[in-house]
Amino acid sequence: MDSVVVVCGRFVSSSSATKIAEFFGASFDAEPLAPSFNVAPTNEVYAVVANSGGDRHLTTYRWGLVPSWAKDVKIGARMINARAETLAAKPAFKRLFRNHRLLLPMDGFYEWQAASAPAGAKPLKQPMYIHRTDGQPLAVAGLWAAWRDPGADAETPWLHTCTVVTTAANATIAPVHDRMPVVLAEDVWARWLDPTFSDLDALQPMLVPAPDHLFTVHPVSSAVNNVRNKGARLAEEATPEE
Repeated sequence: MDSVVVVCGRFVSSSSATKIAEFFGASFDAEPLAPSFNVAPTNEVYAVVANSGGDRHLTTYRWGLVPSWAKDVKIGARMINARAETLAAKPAFKRLFRNHRLLLPMDGFYEWQAASAPAGAKPLKQPMYIHRTDGQPLAVAGLWAAWRDPGADAETPWLHTCTVVTTAANATIAPVHDRMPVVLAEDVWARWLDPTFSDLDALQPMLVPAPDHLFTVHPVSSAVNNVRNKGARLAEEATPEE
């Protein structure tokens, strides 16, 4: 599966639901999530969806796509990403690409850059934090699905899950990783979110690398490697570790 190669395997979601909803012009009436500077796969995350009338709603999904046909929920841990280049061809994503699209608000995300190591030693990986130069949230393209255990009865709630759409890295991010999340400009949000719009030929051109100047990158502490660490210091610039 495309998503086995992890891209954007951790990200920051520290803004309040109120602030996110206001930024995206969405309503919000769910239970707020705790701020996290180390969101990991299978965590609950904020997502923006829209109805056929264009009304936007901020809600929560579990990160890691579980297709409706899946036998169990474990598949979600391997489907946190979906490659933009093959969305229209892969059975797991094509139907969702047509009418199950959302935006994932992020304050920034982490990638691990390969670093030099002594001969015979295990290669080092330096965690890097990537965010917008203007401090605004990232509007990351995503897909969603609803799943229920095949053996469950009709009263069992559906599990709503999502995946991050990725594309080739721009020049700013390429030295760190060859892939990056698709970040959508505000002028295409309405079309991307519209569940009644299913022209894949019109949607595909949106899934390109964001402009180089949009991002800044800096090294952070290896403390981010531990998913139990969630504090704000994780995103602070740190001296690259030996």
